[in-house]
Amino acid sequence: MSLAIRQAQPLDAGKIGAILTQSVRDQTWLPVLHSEAENIHFFGRMIDHGLVWVADDGVVRGFLAREEDYIHALYVARGARGHGIGAALLRAAQAVCGRLELYTFVANTGARRFYQRHGFAEVDRTDGSQNDEGLPDVFMVWEGAHHGG
Repeated sequence: MSLAIRQAQPLDAGKIGAILTQSVRDQTWLPVLHSEAENIHFFGRMIDHGLVWVADDGVVRGFLAREEDYIHALYVARGARGHGIGAALLRAAQAVCGRLELYTFVANTGARRFYQRHGFAEVDRTDGSQNDEGLPDVFMVWEGAHHGG
């Protein structure tokens, strides 16, 4: 089955919560702030508001949560990383937005490299005092070729 990027449905919340929970646990430097149940509840609400897209090949392999031009989250399931799923989710968002912005942690060098490969530029850094984790982060922006013109 080929990979489809589709809007998330309410029954996807469990898989999305599981992907997020596992991804946070995989980053040993990242504090665990929410239980899997809390993640499911949170993304269930985001799904209800139409803000979440999933990569699905019969199984949800990853998700992107976006509110207008702000990417809240982009995660790919363990075992599915490195196969272009995150890139497919990001390209789908870039196809409908002239500009995208996000924060990622300074310590998340893999994510920073991923976004740079996809045209994002670092615009600012913070000391982490404004995020729940208290970790320094990087504000990144992508502007499409036709933005503003």
